[in-house]
Order: sequence, then C-alpha cells, then structure tokens
Amino acid sequence: MKKTRKPCLPAPWYPRDPEEAANFLKLSGQVKSAENVSAAVAPHAGWYYSGALAARAAAALSGGTADTVAVLGGHLPGGVKPLFAMEDGCLTPFGEMEIDTELRELVKDSVGGEEDLWADNTVEVLLPIVKNFFPAAKLLWARFPAGLSSYQTGKILAKTALSLGRRIKVLASTDLTHYGPGYGFNPRGSGAAAMEWVKTVNDRRFIEAVIDGDPREILNRAERERSACSAGAVLGALGFAEETAGEKKPEGELLDYRTSADVTGDPGGSFVGYMAFCWH
Repeated sequence: MKKTRKPCLPAPWYPRDPEEAANFLKLSGQVKSAENVSAAVAPHAGWYYSGALAARAAAALSGGTADTVAVLGGHLPGGVKPLFAMEDGCLTPFGEMEIDTELRELVKDSVGGEEDLWADNTVEVLLPIVKNFFPAAKLLWARFPAGLSSYQTGKILAKTALSLGRRIKVLASTDLTHYGPGYGFNPRGSGAAAMEWVKTVNDRRFIEAVIDGDPREILNRAERERSACSAGAVLGALGFAEETAGEKKPEGELLDYRTSADVTGDPGGSFVGYMAFCWH
C-alpha cells in the first residue's frame, strides 16, 4: 500500500492554500536560474521570516532539468546516522511529490541510514517551494548529521545518481546564528552593535568558510561559533557539488542574506540569520 508523508508543521510555518502559497512565491524576489547550478542552500524558518530567501535559492537551482531534487535537512548532531523519509511521497499545498525510492534505497544502504520518524522543519518547510520550481521532479528527503561524514555522503549521493542516470539537484537547509536571550547566546549584548556583529562577523565567517569550500572549517565555525544549526546539510551539498563538478572546483555564491529582525524591525530581542547560497 502506498504511504504518503503528510505535513506535520502547524499552518503558520507556510501557507496551506495553494493560491496563497503561489502568490507568496511570485513576490519573493526570485533570482534568475542558471543551468550550471547543481546545489544550493536555503533557510528553513517560517516563510514569513525566510521564505523569500528560500525561494531565491530554489529559483537559482531551477535552471535545466532535474529528475529528482534532494532536500537535505539537519538538526542532527555529529555521530548519528543520516535519516531518510521512507514513505512513497510527501504531500505539499501544490500536490504530492513522489519520492525517488530507488535512489533513496541505494544511498541509504551505502551510508547505513535510518528512517526519519520525527516532525522537523528543516525539510518540510522547503517542500512546497521545491514543488513549485520542480513540479515534475521526484524527491529525496534526507537529514544529515553535523559531521564530516556528511561531506562524503554528498559525494556518494552524486555517484549513485550518476550510476542510475539521474539528473538531480540538491537543496540544503540551514539557518545561521541564533542570537539573543531566547537562544541562550548573546556574547555581544543586545541592540544594534550585537546585530552588526552577527551580520559582519559571526555569520560572515561561516559564509566565508562555505565559499572557501573547506569542510572542516565549515563544521568548526558552525560548532564553535554557533553560526549554523544544520551544518551537515551544507557539507552534504558541498560534497555533492564538488563530485558533480569533477576536476573543476565549484564556485560558491552568496545570493542574499538577512535576519529575522529585518522582518520584525526589532534588533533588540532574539533573532536568526539566514542565507541563500548556491554553487555553480
């Protein structure tokens, strides 16, 4: 019997009405797509805060053709196994996305993955956006741990897709610094000075590590500086982009950066950084 994974997040995370969701994405400030973009990074907060940036990342990824889109989430510590949705499809406001079960089983077996049994926003919040830009593509739902093994898993994903003749794209999911008393992290106090430090120092150092393409530095900055909540997803996308590019090192590009305070207009409280990023 066919199994469908239904939405678990409450409605405020993203619109359930397809017309409302489509109208949001039309107004999201999308960038022009390019055929040579193989992987991208999007934030995973509620659409009110970061949906526009997530749409920019997916739009940049949408040039060319994709048989399958792998959405790599996180919220997993290092040392655990990757998690995969084991259903046959996932329901979105724009209809169901069929899961590429053949690709999933091969990758899952290669890396010793397990079933993802938990509700988690890092993948779900991006699914309607992926369905919007890739209406005919299948889906691979996976969550990667924050460890260097995820970099190798990204390479395994690329090699497995190639062996199957799959044209695939990867959308990784992470938010950046969670700052303020609500997150128990406010080393620079509060207000405008703290906001400036997060934007120009803490988040910027993580973004620079991603641009440089150094897996260890990406992981170190995420963990030591608390500048990313799902570094494993980024490492997986980097490994995939490098393996797909072959001998040519992929070029990383920051498409956009904002914080939740840019939306709320309140830099004095708790806030989160977001980036839209791609490799080409």
